[in-house]
Amino acid sequence: MKKLSIIGMPMDLGQMRRGVDMGPSAIRYAGINERLKPLFDEIHDMGDIPIGRPEVVVDEESNLRNLDLVAEKNTLLAEKVDEVIQSGSFPLVLGGDHSIAIGTLAGVAKHYKNLGVIWYDAHGDLNTAETSPTGNIHGMPLAASLGLGHPLLTQLGGYSPKIKPENVVIIGARALDDGEKELIKEIGIKVYTMHEIDRIGMTKVMEETITYLKEKTDGVHLSLDLDGLDPIDAPGVGTPVMGGISYRESHLAMEMLEESKIITSAEFVEVNPILDEKNKTATCAVALMGSLFGEKLL
Repeated sequence: MKKLSIIGMPMDLGQMRRGVDMGPSAIRYAGINERLKPLFDEIHDMGDIPIGRPEVVVDEESNLRNLDLVAEKNTLLAEKVDEVIQSGSFPLVLGGDHSIAIGTLAGVAKHYKNLGVIWYDAHGDLNTAETSPTGNIHGMPLAASLGLGHPLLTQLGGYSPKIKPENVVIIGARALDDGEKELIKEIGIKVYTMHEIDRIGMTKVMEETITYLKEKTDGVHLSLDLDGLDPIDAPGVGTPVMGGISYRESHLAMEMLEESKIITSAEFVEVNPILDEKNKTATCAVALMGSLFGEKLL
């Protein structure tokens, strides 16, 4: 029996631009339930994790923005994701900024010995307090999940690391900070930048990714940041970067992941309806979910 549980995480504490907290609502408004209903025996929308309207606080010691709150709210998310997996359902988390991945992965990774991660994103999200130009935690979730960064983030859920560098594949990177580039080389993360996608094509990128992860993981989490796509197709994101993955390439990627049957959890993040055009980005997210969960053109 195919069961899906949708968890909204309306958190905008990991960065400075308001509006991304409305992402889960925008995705629901774009018709997620109707779109996915034919693909599952049962869909349970669990509503949103309560975030409230907290004040922005910069941690004096680390210079990280909203550190305590990000850790606290992500702990709630981790518990909810853990509960969903225990119930035998597929967890689908709607963001929110990308700092929510710290909570998602803390909830998911305890169920797998070797969790793989596909990080579909224009950015590496591999910063720590030492390398971050901004102190924004949405640029740090992958690092934190690898056990790098502030203990409040790395130890979330009571264990660290959640994932191993050799089990991570970043797809769509085109805006990496110097510290991130160094780290990628140092710890050996597989990255397909836009250069590789243009050069060898999305089909080859996904074939290689699936083969690479299938051999050594017992589950794969998809963390899809809508800014991985080109801003022409997904304008409603906080940190758009020109020259991204196309809508068509993204559908192909999702369809190939569905065929491979390796994806065991997913999140779609950084939808900001305030910066969007007629809810285009949330609509795009829902269409990609359709492909990821088995919708066919024919």
